[in-house]
Amino acid sequence: MSHRKGKRLSVYIVVLVMLLGFAAAVIYGLKSGETGDSATASGTKANTPSFSQTYYIYDTVVNIKIYGDKASQQNMDEIKQMLERMDNELSRTKAGGELYKVNQLAGEQAVQVSDETLEAVKQAVAYAKETNGLFDPTIGPLVDLWGIGTDKARVPSQQEIDAALKLVNYKDIQIDEAAKTVKLAMKGMILDLGGIGKGFAADKVAEYLRSQGITSALIDLGGSSIITIGTKPDGSLWNIGLQDPDQSRGTQLGTIKINNEVIDNSGVYERFFMQNGIRYHHILDPRTGYPSQNGIKSLTIMSSNATDADALSTGVFLMGVKDGLAYLESLPEQIEAFFVTDDNKIYATPSIKERLKITDSTYSRGN
Repeated sequence: MSHRKGKRLSVYIVVLVMLLGFAAAVIYGLKSGETGDSATASGTKANTPSFSQTYYIYDTVVNIKIYGDKASQQNMDEIKQMLERMDNELSRTKAGGELYKVNQLAGEQAVQVSDETLEAVKQAVAYAKETNGLFDPTIGPLVDLWGIGTDKARVPSQQEIDAALKLVNYKDIQIDEAAKTVKLAMKGMILDLGGIGKGFAADKVAEYLRSQGITSALIDLGGSSIITIGTKPDGSLWNIGLQDPDQSRGTQLGTIKINNEVIDNSGVYERFFMQNGIRYHHILDPRTGYPSQNGIKSLTIMSSNATDADALSTGVFLMGVKDGLAYLESLPEQIEAFFVTDDNKIYATPSIKERLKITDSTYSRGN
């Protein structure tokens, strides 16, 4: 099992792909859609079969495109079934789902779960251990308390935060692999897999497609996890535009090309509210119970694994620029990343510097 430490970039990511007869754009960090497939265009071999589908699932728009002689509508139908199953299993708000039941019975009894849910929970705990709790899947009580991204968003009292923090501790997740059960030690705890759920699902879809012999595909789960399988059908790389978060859509700060990779991010811009001149965003620090205020506007993670990238984009964000870069560079496997700070500086791991092309003079390299 691959698990590296730990959504979205104040740099929205746009996957610019010229597909069959049209120019399609996937806006990273935004709900996105693609339409139409017809004649030959740049990036596509003549007569290359392709299938695309858009779903509304995980409370967002999911876009999937697959190419090649082995691509079929049956693939798309089976992917839809997979996504719906995982959405039901891993959602903490869907009554009747496995995670929902685990939370309902917190502090009372263990719940038997599917192999898939057990795997997701185990991976979440592994990420939590590796990040010393900066990524913590029991963050649910704090998420509910702050209500960021809902019409109930507010700044809680310190007393409320202190009470919620007592319920946040990944070490209180009890897993019995033999019995395939999960239990939360204390009543009121909330297991929330939102930090890895979409990445986990994206990896499962990619695994399925590869098993079917698909060698070229684009998987976009609501912009929070984007996987490219192989290259474009013509063998060229997927071109990623990095959007300037402080400007209108379509304004890029730079570009990067990827091949058979995952890209994922976290940013303070996507879900937040303002009070007394302070931005309270959705990236909550389990050490303090408050949204992180470390001068980072966004973080982009690039990896071969979507679950890794998903968890890392939260955990490394909370580490800060200096510690985050040092941590990533210490990993045995190559994971690339770059931070964008409030002063528009870009700090990147060594391996990504040559690939990252900055085109907006507003931004400059910080290292």
